[in-house]
Amino acid sequence: MPLTDRDRQLINDLLSGSPGSWRVFVDRFSGLIQQVIRQTASAHSFRLSADDADDLCADTFAELLLRDMAVLRNFRGRCSFATYLAVIVRRIVVRRMTEQRFLGALGHVTAHKAAVERASSEVPTGRQFEQREHVEHLLKKLPEESQQLLSWIYLDGVNWQEAARRLGRPLNSIGPMLSRIRRLFEPLRQP
Repeated sequence: MPLTDRDRQLINDLLSGSPGSWRVFVDRFSGLIQQVIRQTASAHSFRLSADDADDLCADTFAELLLRDMAVLRNFRGRCSFATYLAVIVRRIVVRRMTEQRFLGALGHVTAHKAAVERASSEVPTGRQFEQREHVEHLLKKLPEESQQLLSWIYLDGVNWQEAARRLGRPLNSIGPMLSRIRRLFEPLRQP
């Protein structure tokens, strides 16, 4: 499906800073964004509370605004804008879910107040301690470049583009590097 004139005008209005254009954009595409969030979470067996879904939606809108709307400026019109936006949202959600799983394995997950209160009454199991030790052991065995990449992305919040620049690697090498590292942690997900 090609880019519609309505979407082209909306993108132009957004990029030129036209008053009210952001509100129109949010009204028009928030349903799509929420649907992609739910579908992506389901496809990755990630349970989302309503608060989590809202947080991911807010994160998505925030990322669309980063660097003077760079994501929107990169749209070339080779497909429908909804398709392009769905791909971008899916990438953001997968990255956020991966960060949560990784940080959860390390014990650094921040949760909503209800989850914190519930967790504070629970005593960590021996398996959780074993997993944390295993993760720390695996991190130490990784090459320095991989350790640095994980630290930048999951602990410091550096985006892939910046991580690639810092490593002196092409942007498209970051995803495969993370996938290879992630495979080391797959045994941790086993019950």
